[in-house]
Amino acid sequence: NCMEQKITKIQEQIQLELDKSRYEHTQGVMYTAAALAMRYGEDINKAMLAGLLHDCAKCIPAEEKLRMCEENHLQISDVERANPSLLHAKLGAFLAKTKYKIEDYDILKAIESHTTGRPDMSLLEKIIYIADYLEPGRTELPNMADVRSLVFRDIDECLYRILKDSLVYLETKHLPIDIMTEKTYLYYKETLKKQEEN
Repeated sequence: NCMEQKITKIQEQIQLELDKSRYEHTQGVMYTAAALAMRYGEDINKAMLAGLLHDCAKCIPAEEKLRMCEENHLQISDVERANPSLLHAKLGAFLAKTKYKIEDYDILKAIESHTTGRPDMSLLEKIIYIADYLEPGRTELPNMADVRSLVFRDIDECLYRILKDSLVYLETKHLPIDIMTEKTYLYYKETLKKQEEN
């Protein structure tokens, strides 16, 4: 199968780009995304590719991230300029397209939005955002057991809980909150409220 060969080939490349713990996290996200794709009827290969590539720009040094975004005309917000680590998602989508030859819009979008989320995400975007948060290697985040028990029951409810927990976590640690994360949180808060009313 040519898709499976592509995944194997990219896995070999990615292993050279990432440090050991980041590569292990990537494997965890890839397989968690595959499980969620099976549960919710998404294309499994697409989920695996997006999971595999979601952090492909993560280990690029901060200055280099900024330079690459500038050279390739990728927009940089003030929050991102102060915290270049946040750029790894949009830079990752750019590299997935140019370096790893991924043309599928869904996959690129899922890589791009996996850090902050965005209102009205596609199923694949939700899967990657969630898999990144709760792959088995992740331990340090609050309410993890609750979130993991929700994930196969209701994907939107799970997404909302993660957004909520992330905002609380960032606030208690006095870390900067990306405006998009807040917008996404409010969007899904509204969405779930409407669902309950119907």
